[in-house]
Amino acid sequence: MNLVIVGLNHKTSPIEIREKLSFPSATIGEPLSKLTSHYGLTEAVILSTCNRVEVLAITSDIEKGTWQIKKFLSDYHSIPLEKLDEHLYVHQAEDAVKHLFRVAAGLDSMVMGEPQILGQVKDSYGYAVQSNTAGIIVNKLYHKAFQVAKRVRTETKIGESAVSISFAAVELARKIFGNLTGKNCMLVGAGEMAELAARHLQSNGVREIMVANRTYEKAVELVKCFCGTAIMFREFPHYLKNVDIVIASTASPNFIIKPEQIHDVMKERRHKPMFFIDISVPRNIDPEINNIDNCYLYDVDDLQGVVVANLHERQKEAEQAETIIIDEIEKFYRWIKSLDVVPTIIALRQTCDAVRKAELAKALASFPNLTEKEQKVLDAMTSAIVNKILHHPVTHLKKESNKIEGDLYIDTIRKLFDLTIDDEAVKKAAQSNDD
Repeated sequence: MNLVIVGLNHKTSPIEIREKLSFPSATIGEPLSKLTSHYGLTEAVILSTCNRVEVLAITSDIEKGTWQIKKFLSDYHSIPLEKLDEHLYVHQAEDAVKHLFRVAAGLDSMVMGEPQILGQVKDSYGYAVQSNTAGIIVNKLYHKAFQVAKRVRTETKIGESAVSISFAAVELARKIFGNLTGKNCMLVGAGEMAELAARHLQSNGVREIMVANRTYEKAVELVKCFCGTAIMFREFPHYLKNVDIVIASTASPNFIIKPEQIHDVMKERRHKPMFFIDISVPRNIDPEINNIDNCYLYDVDDLQGVVVANLHERQKEAEQAETIIIDEIEKFYRWIKSLDVVPTIIALRQTCDAVRKAELAKALASFPNLTEKEQKVLDAMTSAIVNKILHHPVTHLKKESNKIEGDLYIDTIRKLFDLTIDDEAVKKAAQSNDD
């Protein structure tokens, strides 16, 4: 049984290519069924996100299976294979297992350690289960991937540090206020990063969000996302006394929030802390405000510094995560090998025992006067001979099956003794060796 992943992501292809290969979740059952019914793959899963499209499959022939997945992607999306192939990557066998584990743990994401990808991997597995394209190997593999992601989250701090400007702003706000529950926020301007920061602040407990924008209608539209309040741009200074967090993101070439304004505001607030995030370039908030007691101002460069430092921290945590993944790959492959070696050993013993019993029956037929006790002695003796003959081959087969060339030993035994392994034997091996 061979595992292969063929796909592309944000590192190997531009958005124009990725969007052409996307699979809508509402109709993903059809392409999944085609993979197993028309392209000769035993099991299949499709992962389709804005940053990656991957097909994971189980195949009897790894090279043929790889080619079949590429052909499927080309056929299904009507893209010439020669145009598509330059963007595709291929992971096979243990390398494919490692890739899936790294993806589930967020180590292969655009933002290292981001948690959203795990939910997307779980969804892709769920679609395969619904479409009956997930079998013994895929079921075990994906549950193991979920365990790996959990271990990485539990045993490392890879997801704790902010690695985007917006997240960094929220992290700093939490450090200043301790708890954001019940705080009020104002967006001055409605830039994309400011909006994203506001969303993160709201998810961390910010009570109310006001939006002031030069185009009032845009402010009205935006507050619908937050259930907030739109205010006229010229009136926003009058509301500053009521907010704890100010996020500025306008195209103004000059400072729109100045120290003299904030001095008056702080008096009205009785010097309760205020947090200013200036995401504008050029800056919208006079840096002198940072010199006012209980005022905390951060601009893009300050936030970028936090992001760089946190990325460095995540990289260190990623090294520990890679160690966890290697450990889990070894566990999974011991189980995979057992699916081949255990049924092979059982079939070998059954084949040899069938020969023993047949020959013993012939011998006993030539000696009809043997007592029942004498017949049992002969049965036990011949059984012992077979067991002793098989002892070393079976011992070595178990030992070698966990090595790289293990498949060669298993195939050799099967060919030498003309063994047939059925699916039921593999299923029993999977159940008996499930950890």
